[in-house]
Amino acid sequence: MPDAPDVPDVAVVAFGQSEHRANTADLSEVEMLLPVLAETLGQVGLTAGETDFTCSGSSDYLAGRAFSFTMALDGVGAWPPISESHVEMDGAWALYEAWVKLRTGEAETALVYSYGKSSPGHLRDVLTRQLDPYYLAPLWPDSVSLAALQAQALIDAGHTDERALAAIAARDRTSAEENPHAQLRGSAPPERLLDADYLVRPLRGHDAPPIGDGAAAVVLAAGDTARRLCTRPAWIRGIDHRVEPHALGVRDLTDSPSTRLAAERAGAFDAPVDTAELHAPFTSQEVVLRKALRLGDDVTVNPSGGALAANPMMAAGLIRIGEVAARIHRGASDRALAHATSGPCLQQNLVAVLEGDPR
Repeated sequence: MPDAPDVPDVAVVAFGQSEHRANTADLSEVEMLLPVLAETLGQVGLTAGETDFTCSGSSDYLAGRAFSFTMALDGVGAWPPISESHVEMDGAWALYEAWVKLRTGEAETALVYSYGKSSPGHLRDVLTRQLDPYYLAPLWPDSVSLAALQAQALIDAGHTDERALAAIAARDRTSAEENPHAQLRGSAPPERLLDADYLVRPLRGHDAPPIGDGAAAVVLAAGDTARRLCTRPAWIRGIDHRVEPHALGVRDLTDSPSTRLAAERAGAFDAPVDTAELHAPFTSQEVVLRKALRLGDDVTVNPSGGALAANPMMAAGLIRIGEVAARIHRGASDRALAHATSGPCLQQNLVAVLEGDPR
């Protein structure tokens, strides 16, 4: 959505995340989240009660109890009463709601956070609840099997092969060596990765994301407030999200029109980007996204390691936005793209374009 007269610019001014772990049985969701909130707000000298709006993203299915997000909100502090909202989605969509709130002038600052604990259940089965409840969900096709269908479609169409997918995994997890929050760091060469057994053909273990727990938070601010709180704000120049048809049988799994349209509406094609953080939980999905987003070899993709290094459910998409914002804050990027997804085979997609002030 392009800027309009008298509409305030909005920027990410702070970002924090947990150390992503395979299992956090020793922590509740609140205990996992609160240190992240304290760190993130502390970067800009705020407390939770000092932001004008709070928006969170999580899923009760992961926790296994209704309205579990209210426990986290109690930890944040909902009294005295605050302006608050929640989305049953990845935190990237919570950020979108907060961005709208700031753009309309109803708030100047917002706290956005999200978290997920996948370790208590069997995630591959839990994610079947996202599927069409009449035709697909009763068959219980798990998330990895559906991703394998997409990967095989790409291979059959000549868009990739198993070695190319292994190279994506090796690159991302090697990049994650510099990320202290990543769950998986480092990788064997692609040739050795291909020696592993199939997880679900044509996908091997390196083609799939780690299952783990984690949390993330960002602070948004508008206009002069953003400049006061942050030396180099990461301005959100455009953001948009779109969705594919629910029925997988009517989609071309080798393409992502919703990602392309979201990128177009967010202004991603108006000027080159130097960095892209793609929420591609499976290696094959990066192939689809790079094509839809027109990313060339001159763009640095997933310098954090991406979802293949850490994929906390409901937070991995927000982390993609936070990672590019942090690079802009420290001067490592000038114009960057962040992508978030939800649902099977890239069903729902959000694209944001962030920029730093000229140096």
